[in-house]
Amino acid sequence: MAEGSRPTLDVVERAERGSREARRLRREGFVPGVLYGGGNGDAVSFKVGARDLRHTLADGSALMDVKVDGGTARPVIVKDQQFHPVRDELLHIDLLEVRLDEKIQSTVAVELTGAEESPGVKEGGVLEHVTRELSIEALPTDIPDNVTVDVSGMEVAATMHLHELSAPPGVTFLDDPEETLIATVVVPTEIEEPEIEEETELVGEEGELPEGEEAPEEGAEAPAEGEGAAEPEGEGGGEES
Repeated sequence: MAEGSRPTLDVVERAERGSREARRLRREGFVPGVLYGGGNGDAVSFKVGARDLRHTLADGSALMDVKVDGGTARPVIVKDQQFHPVRDELLHIDLLEVRLDEKIQSTVAVELTGAEESPGVKEGGVLEHVTRELSIEALPTDIPDNVTVDVSGMEVAATMHLHELSAPPGVTFLDDPEETLIATVVVPTEIEEPEIEEETELVGEEGELPEGEEAPEEGAEAPAEGEGAAEPEGEGGGEES
């Protein structure tokens, strides 16, 4: 990728440090960041307009130029990004200055295409995107924006591993080619609800007693209806005169 065709990001060096100053910058519409690398190895703290940063990153280019305080363009890649845990808001960005004549290791996103044409998907299978990023080694100018994988020929129960892919020109895949699973088409498992037999509890049938009652002792007779227990003779039997 020749200089001039890469996106350019203008940033301003900042002296502010600490979380309090970072929050103030965000309220003012800036994103704090750090630029690593360079000839002297010193890191440069900077701030950049949030809107300008979003626009540059939306270009999707893995390599871009950064100008600090309007200085010379420096080729960089994104080293790290920190997002708000709830809002889709970029809180901090780290950039790494690179040499265009030296290979570096980086990660690139995996993009699947042709899912709707896949025979397995047409038969009701579900395409699972397993590996979403790949580790690569390449010159900064050869780092692709993403690795596009055509899955239009995948059948039901088919799997696609890294060894089946061809690396883009100038790129070396670093992940295990045999163990790295890119995608698979699986058949949804049908969950059968268990059949529940309706049981009717019959109370008093076949000698069953209602819950809480005990069977009478053998030889004992149940009192007749309306007949109470006999009162003892003597005490309390008559009226006082």
